[in-house]
Amino acid sequence: MDAQVGLVVIVEDEHAIADVERLYLTRAGFGVETVADGAAAIGVIRARRPVAIVLDVGLPGMDGIELCRRLRAEDDWTPIIFVTARDDEIEKLVALELGGDDYLTKPFSPRELVTRLKVVLRRTHGPASRNGITLGALTLDPDRRSATLRGADLVLTATEFDLLAYLARSPGRVFTREQLLASVWGQADYASGRTVDVHIAQLRSKLGAGSGIRTVRGVGYALDQPADVASHAVRSAV
Repeated sequence: MDAQVGLVVIVEDEHAIADVERLYLTRAGFGVETVADGAAAIGVIRARRPVAIVLDVGLPGMDGIELCRRLRAEDDWTPIIFVTARDDEIEKLVALELGGDDYLTKPFSPRELVTRLKVVLRRTHGPASRNGITLGALTLDPDRRSATLRGADLVLTATEFDLLAYLARSPGRVFTREQLLASVWGQADYASGRTVDVHIAQLRSKLGAGSGIRTVRGVGYALDQPADVASHAVRSAV
């Protein structure tokens, strides 16, 4: 393991599943702490500051969706991989809209969980380009993983930042959903095109009017220079 080694908090009420997840993540070099309910997890996450959270949706009491909502409201953007027993597209989209970075449906391979987690952390903590990206009023710093629009900070999830940076590196170029899935998410066969659509919608909301994100019907998306107009959402979280 490299720079992504760190503590992962697993929030899972099914002990057998939590044990398997802990075993595989420990073998991969991560420190692991498990919590069985959402209310207790809030305190653990605040105290321990993990590098990532593996979060079950169907928790007793406070469910995973509400836990994610509270963390994001506190400006905590620790990467979250949701897991759920239901293959519900609406639930998946809500989880992503709230700031989830990835989503797995039970039953899943624990090796796939480790791979997904490494991909998310590689994007967040891996080697970054030393060159900043400037496109009109938009500036991205890959080293600090920070973004500003017209001088104001943009609050972005790890996935939103990487998607925006990928588009901004090739302004005006049209990318298919499959290309974006492969390049930003790390592989193209596990996520649907709707995953890209949700993140594009979130970026448009945060960039505000004149975002510069262009839809090419039947193809995909491109980023043109954002218009020099005021944004109403530069500090809004998901």
